[in-house]
Amino acid sequence: METKKELRKMMKDQLLSFDPAVHKRKSGDIAQHLFSLPVWKNAKHIGITVSRGFEVDTKQIIQKAWDDEKKVSVPKCSTVGERLMNFHRITSFQELENVYMDLYEPIMGMTELTPPEDMDLMVVPGLIFNPEGYRIGFGGGFYDRYLSGYHGTTVSLAFDIQYMNSIPVEPFDIPVEYIITDKGVKKDGR
Repeated sequence: METKKELRKMMKDQLLSFDPAVHKRKSGDIAQHLFSLPVWKNAKHIGITVSRGFEVDTKQIIQKAWDDEKKVSVPKCSTVGERLMNFHRITSFQELENVYMDLYEPIMGMTELTPPEDMDLMVVPGLIFNPEGYRIGFGGGFYDRYLSGYHGTTVSLAFDIQYMNSIPVEPFDIPVEYIITDKGVKKDGR
């Protein structure tokens, strides 16, 4: 079996080669599948990353959350020391700044810290997912550490090509409850 590092590179290369029109259409399909779920409809406060170009577009999901009068918090990562991640509530895209690796994170002076218990739905990013809800992330370990103390509902969004039957799983990996692809809900934690 390939290593996580090899699988990450392979998947990122595939995602970067997506036709922009197909990427946009499939991102829209994924968003619609998410919006149809009770976990979305019942959520009051969502934790979600701001997507980079090759990832499922989350900007439309953030906008829909605001339109539906839901609260939105995005992660702020500390890359020194313990590599911790916290979430901060944003009310507009103007409260974000572009940091390392083309990630958009909350501007500290404009946003307030969100405790984990305030978010009832967490959209967990990743590159590759298996049927049990395990994922290969981007290699920083931020989400596995954060999810160990998070007790709300977890969901991941992925293009169908990101769904694999077998991936390496480690003892500290935490599976998500739902995986939503452009083909529909692949894993349903209900």
